[in-house]
Amino acid sequence: MADNRTHLFEYFPGNFVWSQQVNSMIDMANWGASSMGEIDQVGRKLRGREGDGEAWFTEWDAMAHDQQRKAEAAAAANHALTAGTYYLHAGVYHLYAERFIPPCDRKRESYRKAMHCFEEGYKRRFPNITRVEVPYEGGKTLPAFFMKAPGEGKKPTVVCFDGLDSSKEMSILYIGVELANRGYHTLAIDGPGQGEALRLRNIPSRYDYEVPGTAAFDCVAARPDVDAQRIGVMAFSLGGYYAPRMAAFEKRYAACVAWGAHWDYHAIWLKRRKHMEAGGTNTSSAMFQLPWVMGTPDMDSAIKKIENFKLEGIADKIECPILIVHGENDTIVPVEIAHQLNNAVTRSRKKTFKVFTTADGGSEHCHGDNRIVGANYVADWVTDNL
Repeated sequence: MADNRTHLFEYFPGNFVWSQQVNSMIDMANWGASSMGEIDQVGRKLRGREGDGEAWFTEWDAMAHDQQRKAEAAAAANHALTAGTYYLHAGVYHLYAERFIPPCDRKRESYRKAMHCFEEGYKRRFPNITRVEVPYEGGKTLPAFFMKAPGEGKKPTVVCFDGLDSSKEMSILYIGVELANRGYHTLAIDGPGQGEALRLRNIPSRYDYEVPGTAAFDCVAARPDVDAQRIGVMAFSLGGYYAPRMAAFEKRYAACVAWGAHWDYHAIWLKRRKHMEAGGTNTSSAMFQLPWVMGTPDMDSAIKKIENFKLEGIADKIECPILIVHGENDTIVPVEIAHQLNNAVTRSRKKTFKVFTTADGGSEHCHGDNRIVGANYVADWVTDNL
């Protein structure tokens, strides 16, 4: 995990984690949800302040509010599409503003603002996105967005979970749009430990992710516009553990995508913790993120909880077609991990293993250096295999 391994465009040279967040925001311009010019305006104010989470929040929060004011003015003038664009931009900047703020009321409020702006943006720019509540255990529900593909009749559908620090507000765009254009519905869901489920409902992650996986399957299979025989599951980053586990135990899923592979998440974090405590920035999250996601009081208990986050003895239970996609220059999860998962999947009816190179583009963690290339590849694989 040395700094010289990164192939990511580093807006903040030497600070991978800040640069990674900037790249994620830049990529959202592909779906009309950000602007390189706006991002650069903020980035210039943050130069020389790398690592200052308060400065990061202040500047991105200011840009988010500026975009939100423009959205409200456009809406008042009955310029719905313009308002939708500004709302989507505001949603992205509100969402990323809270990234380095530890759990607190201010962090949750920033996320609430992001949710509001995204939903106002979807109404105007992506009216085929609707909000869904997925019944979950204990009388709870998991929040999700459903993006409907054009046309009538039952259609194949993909259930999409997040990773350690992503959320449904983003994934419904960068995979949902590509799938809808190919005739597939998408349910983008915040599972336990993710997005809204974590921030506003205090639902932490769990190793047995087949439980929310089954809940999501049952929800979409009951819809009259879904072909229940053609429902697939995918997930990003830490989701490279979640999705294979769901496919291994919920046999009704007809296809699986591990978008960024995992094998032994516990072993990854033992190395990552040492790297972060030594001052390294080649990581996708702050030190508070793992305990928060796992619902534990500190890092020691979080590390203990993820001892079961392993695919050994599980990956060989996957029978449906599976895509394992990874970047050869992944700075967060070395490509060797993807090879471990690939070697362990022995019973799949059709296994595809794709490693993106520098020449391909998208060779960093979950295509953080070129997400639209990865999104199109994954969507094409889904259309060929689901």
